[in-house]
Amino acid sequence: MQSKIAANAPALRRWLAKAEETLGNHSDRLNAINIFPVADGDTGTNLYLTVREASAAAHATEGNDVGAVLSAAGRAAMEAARGNSGTLFSVFLSAFAEPLAGLQRLSGPLFAAALQRGAIRAWSALSEPMPGTMLSVLEASARAASMAEAAQNGDDSNQGLAVALDAAVDAAREAVVLTESQLGQLTAAHVVDAGGVGLLLVLDCLRSVVLGQELQESLLDSLSGYDVQDPHIAETMPPDSGVEVMCTISLTPLAAAGLRIQLDELGDSVIMSAVSEEQEPTGGYPWRVHVHVSEPEVAMEVIRAAGDPSSVSITALSPAAADSHEHR
Repeated sequence: MQSKIAANAPALRRWLAKAEETLGNHSDRLNAINIFPVADGDTGTNLYLTVREASAAAHATEGNDVGAVLSAAGRAAMEAARGNSGTLFSVFLSAFAEPLAGLQRLSGPLFAAALQRGAIRAWSALSEPMPGTMLSVLEASARAASMAEAAQNGDDSNQGLAVALDAAVDAAREAVVLTESQLGQLTAAHVVDAGGVGLLLVLDCLRSVVLGQELQESLLDSLSGYDVQDPHIAETMPPDSGVEVMCTISLTPLAAAGLRIQLDELGDSVIMSAVSEEQEPTGGYPWRVHVHVSEPEVAMEVIRAAGDPSSVSITALSPAAADSHEHR
């Protein structure tokens, strides 16, 4: 096993390419079980499109600095993020890159630290984080990787990385199974969380590429609602009349906190995270904003009062609603 392990920048580019391909293959089934936080049946599509942008940016970034490659991928993903799942993944990827800055190889201790950073940042980006979602799966995988790394006393060998990767993926699978019992909507519908399954696939792609092994198809066995013959449960749920508003805006941390409070009062599923830690000439930082509201004008009014938004997208939450407006 050890001779096949590759954990450098080219391997991480291959990881995102493999994740893009895998999510594309699984997007229909992920969409079918997507009922939380709203039954809009697009988690698979959103994750695929977001990871596609991350992969393109990673391949366009030259050099062997694994942190730089993933940081560029995270920024691109955040600017183009789709939906709750895509936004949370982009936040995770950006944070995952931070402990790897200036390094040319991923190790077990670095992998554990990166997963922890990603989990913390993803939980903090949401105003009302919920267990039984992608967040729970991310937290479980990060905890397992840290425990595996600690048990090896900081072993930074290839074998140590393999142990940490296996532990993270196994824990992610267990956490996905638990999502069905953690959220009432999932329990009633007899499905696991779509975002959680998507993250499991992404993590197994990383394990597969680094270890030079095939994807573990058995990870998906017996996941409630995930068999091909299972119904498209999202299509049977009541439609949601609201919209999803997303944009990028330059704000100081204080102004960002104020905008978050206002959006929390107006809507649901508020996600805010800095796109980068580089301060702009205006003194602010670029933030990616995501919120579900009943009417887009209400959210856009408070957003424009805070600053000048760019990369704005307004999309109907109901899959029955065909209108989707993109503003660049």
